[in-house]
Amino acid sequence: MEEPLEIRLSYGAATDRHEQSISITMRTPGNDEELAVGFLAGEGIVTRSDDVRLVEHCGPPSPDKGIRNVVRVELADDVAVDPGGLLRHFYTTSSCGVCGKASLDAVRIHVARRRPRAFSIHAAALRQLPGALRARQTEFARTGGLHATASFDRAGAILRVREDIGRHNAFDKLAGSYLAEGGLAEHGILLSGRASFELLQKAAVAGTALVASIGPPSSLAVELALDQGITLAGFLKPDRFNIYTRPDRISL
Repeated sequence: MEEPLEIRLSYGAATDRHEQSISITMRTPGNDEELAVGFLAGEGIVTRSDDVRLVEHCGPPSPDKGIRNVVRVELADDVAVDPGGLLRHFYTTSSCGVCGKASLDAVRIHVARRRPRAFSIHAAALRQLPGALRARQTEFARTGGLHATASFDRAGAILRVREDIGRHNAFDKLAGSYLAEGGLAEHGILLSGRASFELLQKAAVAGTALVASIGPPSSLAVELALDQGITLAGFLKPDRFNIYTRPDRISL
């Protein structure tokens, strides 16, 4: 199922609150609050759970399916928000979340402020991840049409999985679920498809040290991983995979 989700942001001092629609994305309903918070984290608007006062669905359900398609995020009074920056309204399709960005250079400036933490894993642990992820993709098993993003530990154990019709939404749902736990910096990230530039941008903002994808990475994703010191592995299979950047984190 694919439905539009509008994300509204409430911000400002207690005596001067503002509310603004900042994004519309096509998503698979479910974990909408996580998606909204993860999106804000990826945009650098929130960095910790205390920045978020309230997340809630608002507005009436859709008459045909009974689904609420608006999420309102209320920020703490002391969270600084640039109103001019929020004027960048953009429509995000389920296949291309980077639409509406001013330029790739602006994205690189945005992520350059954070560096990934230490993380290492054995190659054998990486190779078993595709099968472990598939066993946890319950919605993919039912529909055959959803992407997944998962977190995993140094032993190669899948910790948490989020699914969505959009790759970027699946990542935002996962990132949003971890905000209250300090974020994704202590975990590896597994992508069920290709590793796009935008997904590597989100990983860089999250401080993730290692990203593995079952599909190939784009050339810009490899460039960004190199710039940000992220280990990037692709074409992950039970018997082999490619390492594109920072191979020192993977022991053979």
